Amino acid sequence: MSIGTAVFLGLIVLTLVYGVLVYNGLVQLKHNIAKAWANIDVLLKQRHDELPKLVEVCRQYKQFEQETLARVTEARARVAKAREAHDVPALGAAENLLRAGLGQIFAVAEAYPELKANEHFMQLQTRITALESAIADRREWYNESVNLHNVRIEQFPDLIIARMFNYAEQPLLQFSVAEKADVDLKALFSA
Repeated sequence: MSIGTAVFLGLIVLTLVYGVLVYNGLVQLKHNIAKAWANIDVLLKQRHDELPKLVEVCRQYKQFEQETLARVTEARARVAKAREAHDVPALGAAENLLRAGLGQIFAVAEAYPELKANEHFMQLQTRITALESAIADRREWYNESVNLHNVRIEQFPDLIIARMFNYAEQPLLQFSVAEKADVDLKALFSA
């Protein structure tokens, strides 16, 4: 075997090894996104199960704003539908509605001392608030996983392998401008 042939075969082997390494890296990124989504899904399911309990405790106080409860119930249904369909953009929009509704429930509850003193309400409020924080943490991890994936499939030479195996850009879980803005406490407590 000539030196030229050995160099050529060596380059082919190196190219194949590099291709396998890139492919395996892309597979790992894809599975990190799936894992991050599964973590969000578990927390959304837990919150989904807690919300009817919160709404029911609030309904026991007949004068509690029924419109606020209806908005939370509708938003909960939208989140569930988007979650089941794995529709990330729709989930982001539905989450914004749900978070606004929950904020309104907790703000309106300030006007009902008996409700605020209710042990079940306080437990549910604490549980849902903890779930909200956990969801926010998992959203951050999901978006980081998506970002790493999206950058990698656009970088040369990885994009060649990504295109060969139909790796597509994944959507970030977006937040609305209103959700990122400072909370207007005056508006919350005048409701």
